Parts: sequence; structure tokens; C-alpha cells
Amino acid sequence: MIQANRLSQVQEYYFSSKLREVRALEAQGKPIINLGIGSPDLPPPMQVVEGLTKALSRSAAHQYQPYKGTSDFRNAIQEFYKSHYSVELVSETEILPLMGSKEGILHISMAFLNEGDEVLIPNPGYPTYSSVTELIGAKAVKYELSEERNWLPDLRELAKNDLSKVKLMWVNYPHMPTGASATKQVFKDLVAFAKQHQILVVNDNPYSFILNEHPLSILEVEGAKEVVLELNSLSKSFNMSGWRVGMVCGSEENLNSILKVKSNMDSGMFYPLQAGAAIALRLSKEWFRSLNETYLKRKKLILELTEALNCIPTKDQTGMFVWAKIPEGTTSELIVDKLLHEYDLFITPGFIFGSQGEGYVRFSLCTPEEMIKEAIKRVKQ
Repeated sequence: MIQANRLSQVQEYYFSSKLREVRALEAQGKPIINLGIGSPDLPPPMQVVEGLTKALSRSAAHQYQPYKGTSDFRNAIQEFYKSHYSVELVSETEILPLMGSKEGILHISMAFLNEGDEVLIPNPGYPTYSSVTELIGAKAVKYELSEERNWLPDLRELAKNDLSKVKLMWVNYPHMPTGASATKQVFKDLVAFAKQHQILVVNDNPYSFILNEHPLSILEVEGAKEVVLELNSLSKSFNMSGWRVGMVCGSEENLNSILKVKSNMDSGMFYPLQAGAAIALRLSKEWFRSLNETYLKRKKLILELTEALNCIPTKDQTGMFVWAKIPEGTTSELIVDKLLHEYDLFITPGFIFGSQGEGYVRFSLCTPEEMIKEAIKRVKQ
């Protein structure tokens, strides 16, 4: 059978293919240390697991669930946004639970993009923004981010371009892969930009509590809901990546458009997952303080590793990665392959995040301290 034309512009996700190589090396007995993937290795909060387990015995736990999620889960999201971001949301109409925020990227694209529409995508940025845009038949228009501008968009420069066909703009702060954070003023400027050019801005916001003392939501900006959606997730903040629990927040009108797509693609999230997630969202801020103590210890070791590799980390990074500039005279792909095959150490090359990511590599903090120390030892031998 001949595959659909839409797949001709879409490549297999880098980690999907690269991890096959890593697993093959492990099968050969290679002691690979994986510092490439942002999949939390720490457990979720115990009371969350207990809540899920208890919910399994509920009489309706195994039945179809509402497309819009349970009212308790939506209420927990509402409370979470008010407590941590000072954002007021209407739980019934301005919150839509998702099976992970990655699902939301596709649902939003399907809900708002027609073939030929243009989408502003950060470079460097999460590769899924581009691949989903291509799958929909829209056109990806990259806007460049640079270390010199603290990895923030130059909206004045963007406004000089013809934006008449642009329907959607992806932003991601705290930013992956660079760890850059936006300020309230940056979010205000983005909302004004969206209103001026009639563009729907989507902020992908799963990293705001990892090594970040001042979590922000773009929905804090007055009038943002008219032109903004925000994706969020429990994957990173609560070590629940395998649970596939997230949400999109915004205006009732925009969420109803997304719901038209979602309700034709799934049948609602498994009830015990929602019950456990609601408990997570209602935890005190002490959870994040404890979590970040672990990540801070790991980050100090990763910085020691970057120094041993003659890589220079960018300043003021948040999130669960360290983004670092590689030495001149090599490429991110070459240095990653060298570390993999000579030191049994896997990290992520910057080129997979776009042309502006070339010259950098990314280290994950989702590995125990002992393994990071072993990685340092191998490199220094």
C-alpha cells in the first residue's frame, strides 16, 4: 500500500529511531547512561498512587468517561491555576482535560488550521509543532530564537513580515530545549501581537514548576483568553509522564472547537487517572520544593559534566534539562555519536530542535546522581 501524501514531509520522531539504536547497544551488553530523555525517573506522590488505586474499586470506574473529564478533575485544575498562577478559570467551560498535552498539539491544529494556513513555530523548538503542522497540510514558518536575545521572540521583527496567512503561533515558556523563561511583559507583548494580527497564540507550559521559583501562565494577562490557549501537563511537574494527563485552557468558544475534534477521537480519560490527577493538583507547594531539591543536586553534577566536555551552558535555565553550547569544530550530531559509542553515554543533539539548535546539546536531569557521577568519571578518564 502507498502511504498518504501527508507523510512525505514528516520524518519519524528522532527519539523513536535513536532509542532503537541505544536499546540495541544495551542488548549487546553496553552500559548506556541515558541523559537524553526528559522522562522523570522519580515516582509520583504516594497519595496520588493511592488515590488511583482506591478509584479502581468505584462502580463506574471502568465505564466510558465524559469527554470533558470529570467535574472534580476540572475543579482541581481550576484550583491549581488560581493557587499557582493567580488565574481565574471557569471549570465547566474554560478547561478541557487531555490525554497528555502532546494530544492537544494535534487537536488544536486540527481544530483551527486549514490546508495552506501558516503557523509560526519557534526555532529551536519542540519538533512536534512542525510535524503536526505538516500532517495537517499547513505551512510551518519558523521564527528564530537566539541566545543573544535570551531565546525570546523578536515580535517587532516578526511584525515586518506578511502575516496575513498566519493562523496559529506556538510559544513554549519555560522553553524547551533552552530552559529560557518568559516575563510577564513578554506575555503581554505576545497577547498584544496576537490581537493585532488576529493570530491564536498557544503557550505550551509543562515545565513551569521545575527549578523555577516564579511560575507564570500567559493567561495571567488581561484579555488573553480571547486570543490565547495554554497547554499544561502533569508529566513533568508530578512525575506522571506515563499517565498521559494534561489539559488545555482558554475561552469557551475555542475549547468547543477543540472538543469537536477530541470527541471524535477518544472516549474520555480513564476515571482512576483523573482521580489521582485531581489529588496531585491539590498538593501543597512543598511537593515542588522537595522535587526541586533533587533536580538541583543533579543539575550541579550535569554542569560538572558539561565542563568536562568543554560545553558552555546558557545562563538562567529552568526546567529539567541543561542546554549547552558545544566546542567549535564539531557538530551536535557528531559529539552525541562520539559520546554514545566511545563513552556509552547518550545525550540529545541540538539540531533536532531546528537550525538554531545546531551548535548545542541537551542533557536531561531525569537520571540518578550515581549515574551522572559515573558519566563524569567516564569522560574524565
